[in-house]
Amino acid sequence: MQWRVRPVLPVTKLMGAVAIVVLAAAFAGPDPIRWAIGLIVAVALAVWGLRDLFAPVRLAADASGVTVVAGFARRRHLPWSAVERVRVDRRTHRGLRSETLELDAGDAIYLFSANDLGALPEDVVATLADLRPNAAPA
Repeated sequence: MQWRVRPVLPVTKLMGAVAIVVLAAAFAGPDPIRWAIGLIVAVALAVWGLRDLFAPVRLAADASGVTVVAGFARRRHLPWSAVERVRVDRRTHRGLRSETLELDAGDAIYLFSANDLGALPEDVVATLADLRPNAAPA
C-alpha cells in the first residue's frame, strides 16, 4: 500500500510561487526590499512544491514494515519491530480541528496529515493495523 500527496497540492504551490513573482513585478516597483521578500517567499513555495513532485509517496507499507519520507526526499524503511505505535492524533485549537497520523519509531516520530496521505488518517491506521503482524491496538 502507498499513500501519496494529492496531485493538486504541488500544482497549487508552484502556481502560487509564480503568482507571487507576478505580483512582485506588478507592485514592487524599484523597491529592493519588496522584491527580496517576494522572491524569498516564491522560492520557498517552489521548493515546497518541488518536494511534493520529487517525493509524492509519503508512506508505504507492506508485510515487512513501513517506508517513510525523511527530510527533503530521502526514504527510510522501518521494520514492524521498530514501530512502537501508530495512532491518530486529534487536536482542536482556536476552533480548528486537525488530525494527523503519528508513527512512533522510538528514535523518531513521523507525522502525516490528510494532505500528505491523500486519505483520512483513521483509514490509514486501520489499513496499517491489517498489514502489521501481531498488531496491538494503539
